[in-house]
Amino acid sequence: MKKTLMVAALTGVFATAAHAQSSVTLYGLIDAGITYTNNQQGHSNWKATSGSVNGSRWGLRGSEDLGGGLKAIFTLENGFNIMNGTNGQGGREFGRQAFVGLSSNQFGAVTLGRQYDSVVDFLGPLALTGTQYGGTQFAHPFDNDNLDNTFRVNNSVKYTSANYAGFKLGAMYGFSNEAGGFADNRAYSVGASYNYGPLNVAAAYMQLNNVGSATNNVSGAVTTDNTPFVASRQRIFGGGINYAFGPATVGFVFTQTMLDNATQLTNVGSQGAGNIALNGDSMRFTNYEVNGRYNLTPALSIAGAYTYTDSRIEGEKPKFHQFSLQTAYALSKRTDVYLQGEYQHMTDQEGLPVGAVINGVGMSSNGNQVSATVGMRHRF
Repeated sequence: MKKTLMVAALTGVFATAAHAQSSVTLYGLIDAGITYTNNQQGHSNWKATSGSVNGSRWGLRGSEDLGGGLKAIFTLENGFNIMNGTNGQGGREFGRQAFVGLSSNQFGAVTLGRQYDSVVDFLGPLALTGTQYGGTQFAHPFDNDNLDNTFRVNNSVKYTSANYAGFKLGAMYGFSNEAGGFADNRAYSVGASYNYGPLNVAAAYMQLNNVGSATNNVSGAVTTDNTPFVASRQRIFGGGINYAFGPATVGFVFTQTMLDNATQLTNVGSQGAGNIALNGDSMRFTNYEVNGRYNLTPALSIAGAYTYTDSRIEGEKPKFHQFSLQTAYALSKRTDVYLQGEYQHMTDQEGLPVGAVINGVGMSSNGNQVSATVGMRHRF
């Protein structure tokens, strides 16, 4: 009897210890607002919006301690529209992220699944469109550099290093999964960052091959319902710097997106004009963003950015000037309200079927667009 009681007691101790070494966390964010646009395809518009700053989501994140500084990790993250309850990212159950892997305190992490690329991971946090201080509507035209993560990469294997005295690096490869077509709809990226006190610098590069077209490999790295472009090759590279002093942070981000044999531009991230056919020429977007944010009080913040985009579309040279401003007030650690606005002015479109386009709002019928949103975010 005593032995039975002892075994039962020890079993309970070991079960408790094993349980303490594993964890699963439910988390999420809900962003709901009302947006006014002065010109959406020729009309003013008031509409209820979901994710004007940060996409609404819920997810599960877990880890298991395997000993020796090694852990098994996973993330399953769903994106949804709070206004109608539907799934985002083409209706996927876990469209934002879905991966599993191993993480080492000494060497970093290797993960497999549907994941963010290195441009999003390393350069995104330095641009306001990649943060809580601007998000969706602060994106560069058409989110051409993916800093607002319009698309994720399927079939991907990713390595992210540990933090070595402020230095981190990473790389990702997205398989085409096509027999006899290894490069047909594949993606790869690399990135690095360095943090030294108030200074943050980062750089990243990404290349996509044969993505976007419904006639191409639809089971590859990036699918048609994600990317705003159809081209034989898309290359994105850039760098950025942020510097914090006291309650203020200022930054600069440069990116360039180059497309070969571009045949279609899709207003994916803009809920608007649909597909725009192109003649197969090369296309280019060069973005310069100057940004800053300031905490007026522990609860009240203000942030703003100016982005100049010099582009080449169908032999023409349209230019985009975007001014963006946000203020947010924290009601608690998990809930805040915000007010933000954007103005975009486009010049030299020369008859192109492209107007001013504030991300998440819709394309205008001319070269000017104004948008304003009042909203609320709750995190859990």
